[in-house]
Amino acid sequence: MRDFAGQRLQWDDLHLVLAVARAGSFAGAAAQLGVSTPTVFRRAKGLEQRLGTLVFRRDNTGVSLTAAGTDAAALAEQIEAQIGALEARVGNEDAEAAGTIRLATVDTLVAGPLMPLVARFRRRHPAVLLDLRVGMGMADLRHREVDAALRAGGEPPESLVGRKLCRIAVATYRAAASSAPGAGELGRQPWVVPGEELGHLASARWLREAAYSARVVLKVNSLHSLALAVAEGIGLGVLPCYLADADPRLARIGDPIEELSSDLWFLIHRELRHAARIRVLSDFLAREFHALRPLFQGTLGRG
Repeated sequence: MRDFAGQRLQWDDLHLVLAVARAGSFAGAAAQLGVSTPTVFRRAKGLEQRLGTLVFRRDNTGVSLTAAGTDAAALAEQIEAQIGALEARVGNEDAEAAGTIRLATVDTLVAGPLMPLVARFRRRHPAVLLDLRVGMGMADLRHREVDAALRAGGEPPESLVGRKLCRIAVATYRAAASSAPGAGELGRQPWVVPGEELGHLASARWLREAAYSARVVLKVNSLHSLALAVAEGIGLGVLPCYLADADPRLARIGDPIEELSSDLWFLIHRELRHAARIRVLSDFLAREFHALRPLFQGTLGRG
C-alpha cells in the first residue's frame, strides 16, 4: 500500500476518496457528503495537485479510482472502522440506555407489525430515539450508515452480529373479494410480481421458475405495493404471511411455500454489541417477535 505520510493528506481527503469509491461518481459523492458537485470536483482536483498524482479516473461511465486512489480508500475504511469502534467504546461507558439508534428495515415490516412495537418500545425506553431508515440495504449497514437492521436471510457476515428473531413464512394470495382459483389454475391467472429492483428475492426467482411470470399484469418495486395491488384484485401475488394474513382484503391460496421461507435477523455492528441502547432494543425485539411467531410462521393464516 502507498505510504501517504508527509503528503499533507487529511481525513477530509480520505473521506472524499471513500465517498467517490462508494458512489462511483462525483455527484453521488456530493450527495453522501452533503455538499455540491462542483465542491467535490474542486476538492478532488486540489487533492491530486497536492499529492502530485492522479487519484480519480474519469470516463463516460463515471469515476473510478487509480492505484493511489484505491490505497487511499482502503486506508479510509480502516480509519472509519477505528473511529466507529472508538465511538462504540465511549458510548458503552454509559450504562444507561439512551441515545439514537439508526435502524434499517423494510416497508412490509413497517406496514405490518413493526409500528405497534415501536410505540411500545418508545413508552418503555423514552431516552432511546429510533431513527427508522426504510429500504436501506446491507451495504448501508456494513458502511455504518445505520447502526442496526431488521433483515430476512441466512447467516449474517462475520463483520456483523446477528440475533435470529423468528421464521418468516411466504404464501400466494388473492383479493378476498375474488373467487379462489381451482386446482391447477394458478398458471392461467394474472400475477403481480416484484420488479427488477427486487429480482434478487427468492419469491421473484420462484415465480420465474414456475412460469407464472408469463402471466404478469403488473410489476412493482415494493412488496407493500404488491400487497395493495393484490388486494385490489389486479392479480395474484406472493407475500410474507405476517403482512398478508393480517389484512382482511387478502386471502391465502394454499399453505406457505416452504422453499421461500427465511429467517428474520436483528443485525448490528460487532463494536455495538455491548451498547446499552442496542442491548435493550435487541432484548425487546426478541421478546416481541417470539410472541408474534404464529403470525410470521403463517399459522394464523386464513384459508
